[in-house]
Amino acid sequence: MITSTQGMLDIRRSALRNQLGRETKREGNTSQGLPATAKSLPGIKSVNQELDAVRREQAKLQQAVYEAAQIQRKLCAPRELAWGEFEIAGEIFPVRHLSGDFFKVMELGSTLGVTVGDIAGKGMSAGIWQAHLMGLIRRCARTYSDPAAAVAQVNSELCQDQDEPPIAALFFARLDPQENELVYCNAGLPAPLLLRHNKSVERLEKGGPMLGALQGATYRQGSVQLNPGDMLIAYSDGVTECRNSEDEEFEMGRLSAAVKAVGGACANQVLFSTLGAVLDFANACPPEDDLTLLVIRRRESAMTGQSSSRSKDFSAPHREPTSVVRPKKAERRGNHFK
Repeated sequence: MITSTQGMLDIRRSALRNQLGRETKREGNTSQGLPATAKSLPGIKSVNQELDAVRREQAKLQQAVYEAAQIQRKLCAPRELAWGEFEIAGEIFPVRHLSGDFFKVMELGSTLGVTVGDIAGKGMSAGIWQAHLMGLIRRCARTYSDPAAAVAQVNSELCQDQDEPPIAALFFARLDPQENELVYCNAGLPAPLLLRHNKSVERLEKGGPMLGALQGATYRQGSVQLNPGDMLIAYSDGVTECRNSEDEEFEMGRLSAAVKAVGGACANQVLFSTLGAVLDFANACPPEDDLTLLVIRRRESAMTGQSSSRSKDFSAPHREPTSVVRPKKAERRGNHFK
């Protein structure tokens, strides 16, 4: 959105400059003993005023898009969370100010709801649909305890929209910290990777088609046990399809290797180290699609005492890892968001 609008403003500025040139030339040709500059001053002033108005319009647009992007980031909070034996960290690198990708971690009774999504398209339209889709997911996740049923309901409501619904890929899961079980449904997102403590890799593929594509689509769900040291990596296709100057894609093999290279680190360190590996691979080539990554890691050693949680929302993407802040003693009375 901002890119296309910038192009329109550039065209307008170019037209104004051409108009200024023509007027200056015309005034110079028709001047009767007066300097051409003196004759063209009123026209130059008028064009400069229009240019100033265009610049002000551009500044307002940029500010509005920036504020929308900040709201979008807040909707995806928390960006870092400790929940009992689990660490969760997520981040989005949008190719434009607004992203069609999103993630969300939310309390659903005694479980955590974990969502990673990718809406087809980029910029303003995808960003507006994102807020609507996240609201649907939250409501359906609270209504249906099974992830497959919740995803099916989201798809049904999207397809019932009179306007053409967006096509979106979605991974939705419930994490039970008491049973250490993750029950999930994958609707068209690249299969998340489950890296076991012994370095073996599993892919979470059970689910169904992308949302908004087929009314009455059937969805299945799968479940996995998360053992100490296991780590789940959920990501959008912008990560594995990121290209370098040789037109090579980052691909899943490099993603697995990047995660294994920092095995044993906390979720936040794994997150930014992996995103750093993707951007280093691309080098001077800017990503063509939004990059989204979510890491869930079960600590190798069990925490003592009652479960506790603390989340941290980062105002801007960065690669430097931050440690999970432990709650004060007075806060250690159960799982909660801050």
